[in-house]
Amino acid sequence: MDLEAVRTFVTVAETGQFQKAAADLSITQQAVSKRIAALERTLGVRLFTRAPRGAELTIDGQAFLPHARELLRVAERAVASARPGRRPLRVDVINSRGAGSGLMRGFHTAHPEIDLDVLMLFDIQGAVTAIRSGAIDASFRAVAAPGRPLPEGIESVRVLDEPLQLLIGPAHALAGARSVTLAQLAGHRIWMPGIVPGTEWTAYYDDLVAEFGLTIEATGPNFGSDALLDTIADTPALATFMGEHTLPQLPLGGAPSVWPADHGLRRIPVTDPTPVYPHSLLYHRDNPHPALATLRAHLTATTTGHDATGTWVPGWVIPR
Repeated sequence: MDLEAVRTFVTVAETGQFQKAAADLSITQQAVSKRIAALERTLGVRLFTRAPRGAELTIDGQAFLPHARELLRVAERAVASARPGRRPLRVDVINSRGAGSGLMRGFHTAHPEIDLDVLMLFDIQGAVTAIRSGAIDASFRAVAAPGRPLPEGIESVRVLDEPLQLLIGPAHALAGARSVTLAQLAGHRIWMPGIVPGTEWTAYYDDLVAEFGLTIEATGPNFGSDALLDTIADTPALATFMGEHTLPQLPLGGAPSVWPADHGLRRIPVTDPTPVYPHSLLYHRDNPHPALATLRAHLTATTTGHDATGTWVPGWVIPR
């Protein structure tokens, strides 16, 4: 059904005159007559009768009018759902407790007027595919993994270098340390069940292991962060890496944890050098959503680059 003909019908019904409807729609009276005639042929009924005071609805026209108005309302909602700035800004983060989620919470606090959809895709390839298709507007990802350059049109802005810290239980041999060096971690078992081959974070840790001789184990199922914390707290021989901005409830430097209250977990700074995980915002350069520019400006204003002195990232990381 021709929505412009439906719009013309509603305008004639509301004004009561073809001439007045033509003026309101900025078209000729002849065009109004042609649209109404075409709509009547589509429906197979007469919609108006000529009267001394203008055009009056027939019984069929009166029956069709509320549905015509609803058709126009549905069309407006359909357009609004896809129009940049009228739909929520869709942003992908790796997990709900990581740095990306924290950055988006800060953005929402600063800009509560902007509608957000925050979702979690699996890896960088899925995120890039979703950005190219328009399914999402942006994604917080580490880097493009080795041999996988970003496709044409995908921009990457490095927004946060997150230092990695060692998370251990109260009976671990390093539990009393105020800090540890990467060299001191050689020989200790670092358990990270979330490591998945082919992902950008696996590429990051593979290079970390290769350069510093660490032992990272990915054995066993990944039951989520709560199960990971339980295991680390109960197993003196295990440790794990966690970003500085993940689980901010845990205090630094060997102090007992605040959450979970009965775990006694410690998070210890890693030094000499400090491995940092580089979070970047990925987006399509042609994305017109106005809130995307607002998000980029917010990240520029609120995130500060980590001092590169004494830090480590793989050589293939996209530079600042």
